[in-house]
Amino acid sequence: MKYNKIISISLLILLLGSVLFIFNSAVNDNNQLVSSSSSSEYMQNYNVYALEVPSPVDFAGESAPLNRWYVKEALDRELLVNTYWQSQTLLLIKRSARFIPLIEKILREEGMPDDIKYIAIIESGLIPTIVSPAGAAGLWQFMKSTGREYGLEVNSEVDERYHIEKATRAACDYLKKGKADLGSWTLAAAAYNAGFAGISRQMKRQNASNYYDLRLNPETGRYIYRILALKTILENPGKYGFKFHPNDLYQPIPTKRIVVDSEIEDLAIWAKRNGINYPILKEFNPWLRQSYLKNKNKKTYYFEVPADGWADFDYSTYNN
Repeated sequence: MKYNKIISISLLILLLGSVLFIFNSAVNDNNQLVSSSSSSEYMQNYNVYALEVPSPVDFAGESAPLNRWYVKEALDRELLVNTYWQSQTLLLIKRSARFIPLIEKILREEGMPDDIKYIAIIESGLIPTIVSPAGAAGLWQFMKSTGREYGLEVNSEVDERYHIEKATRAACDYLKKGKADLGSWTLAAAAYNAGFAGISRQMKRQNASNYYDLRLNPETGRYIYRILALKTILENPGKYGFKFHPNDLYQPIPTKRIVVDSEIEDLAIWAKRNGINYPILKEFNPWLRQSYLKNKNKKTYYFEVPADGWADFDYSTYNN
């Protein structure tokens, strides 16, 4: 009896296991069908569109000859890359709200075309502290030697390639020289990437006086088209599928200046005494390269810090 009872219980467990297996198999098959159906429906609704190349298009008032097939195709490439690299382009839109107003103001003061701002955008992605593998630094990506040549202080303690205002004015001087030497803002912008000597050499070698008549290395050959593409997208982001609210953008933070003309042994302590913390001090003054400022020559510097009440302000609730 005990043996038969054990057998009966075992058979019952086996039967229940079989039923559960069949049930789970049916559920899994159904889930796979639902998943397959959802995937198929998703693929039917997912579309990648070709983009219309706008015409006319210009950089600093100098038109791109889109009647040439290779010019139109080069611009088409950059429009596609920057439209469908959504995360990068959306970050550029967000950062532009913070940094571009200051750059535009300086460009006006320097008598420069407004489109020059797009050079900073493609050079650095508007990341003030970025450094290239070659050692170019800051929003305008100056090499050390070029920065010093155009009046920027560059040493172990202070590196004004990271100083947004001073580096922007230095970039203006560089580009003014390029326009004077090469004859157009487009060529000056190309020279910002390849250097004056490199562009001049190719102009002579190819008997050309226009950027669009030159065959250049891949990076410089794409340079102006990248500028034109980003200009097109950033001037009308909604047309290219970029949707956002004003508060999604990185708002500019009002600042005040504090004069410093002596040594600072510890910048973290200095920051605390002035109502901010060390990260905020470095965020607004990335040109300070150490945790101290010896300032042996007693030079006068101006530290930018958030205006009163803005250090901890939730700017997502703020509308300009």
